[in-house]
Amino acid sequence: MTARPFDPASFDPKDPDPWLALHLDDSLPFDDKAKAALLEGNRSYARRFLLPASRPFIFVFFVLVKIFRRVFRTWPHAPKTLHKLIFWGLKTFARPEANLLILRHFNIGTEILAFIKANVPGVEITSHPLRPMTLEDLKDNTFLQHDLNIYNFIIELNRGLRAQGREIETPERIDFSPISDGDFDLEAFPDKWHNFVDVQTAVEFYTPVYALFLSDHDFVRAANSLQLDETIGIYLARILGSDYHMSLINNHHPMVPLSTFQAGFRLMMHGYDAEALHGHLRQMKRRQAVEDAMAGGCQDGDPARQPAQVP
Repeated sequence: MTARPFDPASFDPKDPDPWLALHLDDSLPFDDKAKAALLEGNRSYARRFLLPASRPFIFVFFVLVKIFRRVFRTWPHAPKTLHKLIFWGLKTFARPEANLLILRHFNIGTEILAFIKANVPGVEITSHPLRPMTLEDLKDNTFLQHDLNIYNFIIELNRGLRAQGREIETPERIDFSPISDGDFDLEAFPDKWHNFVDVQTAVEFYTPVYALFLSDHDFVRAANSLQLDETIGIYLARILGSDYHMSLINNHHPMVPLSTFQAGFRLMMHGYDAEALHGHLRQMKRRQAVEDAMAGGCQDGDPARQPAQVP
């Protein structure tokens, strides 16, 4: 499964396709398939018509859930039921492009945390990698564990650094081995007539459902975790010795929590942030490989072994 292609040959100067322009633009370090999947969803009927028409009803449902949670703060707490509902909904209604982006997100999130861990040696961090390759894998509390992973990682990392009187520093040689450079081996997703919902519409619909089936404490914690994108970006800046990628981050100021009513949109931006950061790390990994190859060629003194330039 891949998103439908954007054909440059279809360009009409009198009626330029805005989605084609964004697809061809390379100002952001986005994976090509992920970008095509996101843009294909953006120009779909569901995103352009169903989502705006549904937002008032989603908001009312969200308000009712919040009122309910003022009274019943811990009941119901049914993460397994929640994940089964998410699995069923994605399998039944989500576009293949939406499912691609969702499964990619857990994999690239795991790689970003593993990259930080690999470049901060001497600190013990318990890992719980998430590598869903099928929609069935999501039923194993994947969404909830994703939120727990980020908080546990930050606590264990900083607790270890404080105990040693250290800070995150740029290593002599950055270890890019945790960052993969290729497609993830994901399953072929359902693509029937009823698989029409784009990723943002799915996220907006599921946000109040998430709030209903998790305790109030767990939902608020999950919503606030979205603002930790900035924190992860700062860790990466200290490792890379550059803050260029900070301009790619949209979720900020985690110590000033935003309203949980904004969680749906911020979740979309969280996915956007993760894709951009992962893409940036992939670019740097490729650059390091080229520099290593060039250094090896120069040492051998054989011009024929010099690598071609990689964009």
